[in-house]
Amino acid sequence: MKVLVTGGTGFIGREILRQLSCAGHQVRFLARNPGSTPVQALARNTRAEAVPGDVLSPASLRTAMEGVESVIHLVGIISEARGTTFERLHVEATGNVVSACRKAHVRHCIHMSALGTRPDARSRYHQTKWAAEECLRRSRLNYTIFRPSLVYGPEDQFVNLFARMIKFSPVLPVMGTGTARLAPIGVERVARAFVGALDSPIPSNMTLDLCAAEHLTFPQILDAILRVTGRRRLKLRIPLPLARLQASMLELLCGRILGFPPPLNRDQLIMLEEDNVGDAAAARTRFGWTEEPFESGIRKYLKGVSPHY
Repeated sequence: MKVLVTGGTGFIGREILRQLSCAGHQVRFLARNPGSTPVQALARNTRAEAVPGDVLSPASLRTAMEGVESVIHLVGIISEARGTTFERLHVEATGNVVSACRKAHVRHCIHMSALGTRPDARSRYHQTKWAAEECLRRSRLNYTIFRPSLVYGPEDQFVNLFARMIKFSPVLPVMGTGTARLAPIGVERVARAFVGALDSPIPSNMTLDLCAAEHLTFPQILDAILRVTGRRRLKLRIPLPLARLQASMLELLCGRILGFPPPLNRDQLIMLEEDNVGDAAAARTRFGWTEEPFESGIRKYLKGVSPHY
């Protein structure tokens, strides 16, 4: 079928584009600058069509959705910068996508939310993700909402960041208590769920967790990265009050003054103190993936071996 992907140039989006093309779908992805060299390279590599547009521009969405049967909406941010807020990129953008889907008679909207999203969330990230989900629920569209946990893979900005840090730093920071549990999942499994939802006899209007059955604390994740890279480093716990002060300073300097997302923000600290686990049994059954331990998953790419999907 003909599918439009928003957020296709991101880490998860690139894997979804690859799997969509391999499955034989006719794929478009939204790009603010479709003529740029990186976007053109992505289009060639994934056999997808880059179309001009922006999720904050309703007119461009209507044009991009002409003839489209399904939309995969991935756009989201983990950190704010000047003019780029959770409210705009999660709530307003999703509202624009939903409105364009209804006008274009799109039959299915598949939306990426996040594990931990709930109406009583403490973090603004999860609050706005919940508002975006509610927009879909009120839309009268056929929808599927996926809530991934921490996603890792060859092009991620989490495991690779710490792997690079390990090369140069004698210590690794652990913000707060480090007792909250995560359920990291490989990007190829996340993409398989999104692509599988297009053809699966999945009941419409469902919300599914995408996460591993294996639960790890942040220090345990760092230990796994250290074992794979064959290094030893000291883990230094940063008390939450000090971490919040650092995050506030980075938000001011990076987000407001320099205009780019800070590497650490107060919302992330809130989320690091909460369990981020779920139940992906329904998704595993529907989309047919097997569990893989986090350590063996990251070993494939941290050791320079291409993952076998």
